[in-house]
Amino acid sequence: MFTVIIFLAVLSVLVLAHELGHFLTARRYGAKAEEFGLGFPPRAVGVYKSTDGSWKKVFGSREVEDAADTVYSLNWLPLGGFVKIKGEDGESEDPDSFVSKKMWQKAVILVAGVTMNIILAFVLISFGYMIGFPQTIDNNSEGKVIDQQIQVVDLLEGSAADLAGVKPGDVVTGIDGIDFENFEALQNYVNENVGNEITYEVRRGYEEMEFVLIPEVREETNRGGVGVSIVETGTVKYSFFRAIWEGMKTTVVITWMIFLAFLGLIRDLVMGSGVSADVAGPVGIAVITGQAARLGFAHLLQFTALLSINLAIINILPIPALDGGRLLFLAIEKIKGKPMKKETEALVHNIGFLLLMLLILVVTFKEVSKFGGAITGLFSKIIN
Repeated sequence: MFTVIIFLAVLSVLVLAHELGHFLTARRYGAKAEEFGLGFPPRAVGVYKSTDGSWKKVFGSREVEDAADTVYSLNWLPLGGFVKIKGEDGESEDPDSFVSKKMWQKAVILVAGVTMNIILAFVLISFGYMIGFPQTIDNNSEGKVIDQQIQVVDLLEGSAADLAGVKPGDVVTGIDGIDFENFEALQNYVNENVGNEITYEVRRGYEEMEFVLIPEVREETNRGGVGVSIVETGTVKYSFFRAIWEGMKTTVVITWMIFLAFLGLIRDLVMGSGVSADVAGPVGIAVITGQAARLGFAHLLQFTALLSINLAIINILPIPALDGGRLLFLAIEKIKGKPMKKETEALVHNIGFLLLMLLILVVTFKEVSKFGGAITGLFSKIIN
């Protein structure tokens, strides 16, 4: 239940920020936002300013005919929010409709949701640097470092550590009862004990664990090892202005890396080589969100920022039913000198939406098979 609540909260923040971008830019360029809602319909209650200048309430999903401006609503499904812009589906050509706006204004309105998700990621990362973010520590690290520790980041398949059950993310608290100040001292100790049993003392979450391993000379390093890659990590805290600068740099770097990853994913799919990385759907993202929350508030901030950037990049892809798909139709309209037929565009967007839903269902089915035990346990707790 904790995972579900945190996941819904994170998803709501991401979607609400995205829709807020569309809402603000639509109003900025004179396109009427007929409704801006917290959560998804059906509507529970709404407030609006009527044509006679008074503020009124509306209960349920009935049509509001005397609204002079936006209806601000609270809806029953607690999943982010939505904005309904007049004429966005081509049903109105009034001066205050989306269709009547200049080409560049329509493009800005469409891109605003993506932009808001990038801004949200920047704000979250910058705030995280102000309160302290967990990250890799090296000799060039600046800022105040606390809670420094040695952490496993990767394992060689089939190595002693892998076979024993060591996992990425484990914190090495010591070996044979010895605490090490840095990972170089730890590596030297392991190298000196090639062929001997040594006991790795590890912390995984709140659980303390021990693994008895025998180091061997690794071909990759020509030194003794057990098949783990380790780094020094710690919580790094920056001053206010430095945190903003670091947040900006980190947001740009992460956005670029995720964009390249998506290009690689699309290339692999087009070339028929399959998907080289795990793809998470709603269930997988919910599970990871819960894991991040249990690691601490800073980890949840990091993961929320990554999700926000992912949402931005997915939405800007030229896929029908997404913001990028609608931008593509704007570009076609600019090249042709006239808009596409409303029926044709609606059909393409509907097909794109159905294909996206089908993809989500396929990924979700695979994830239910993977996390089925956890899901069954959750429903058992709810029912009992």
